[in-house]
Amino acid sequence: MNLQKRRAVAYIAGRLISGKDSGAVYDYSTSSYTNLSGEVSPNRINVYDYDRSCYISGSGALKKLSLYDYGTSQYIQLKISGNKFEGYDYETSSFFSGTVNSTSISFYDYQDSTYYNYAI
Repeated sequence: MNLQKRRAVAYIAGRLISGKDSGAVYDYSTSSYTNLSGEVSPNRINVYDYDRSCYISGSGALKKLSLYDYGTSQYIQLKISGNKFEGYDYETSSFFSGTVNSTSISFYDYQDSTYYNYAI
């Protein structure tokens, strides 16, 4: 999954699991903030990514959300279970998973077998 999309998915998962509102996500790997905003609820997502100038939106239920990334014109599957999340990025044909603790997000990207850390 590309860097910008990974940040946006971490932001969405972080908000869904923590229930906290946030206007940005902090990426520890680049020591930078990305501004995002919009609706994040258990059955509807409509988030604007200011860095990429595009939306990620979708619907479903926490056990299976189908998201569409307008920046890459590809779908993302996202599932939430407790404080854990997992999913699939159709653009790169790769899985991802992670956990959320308060405002901290640990994200594992199977495409490059690497952990990434974020905060909302």
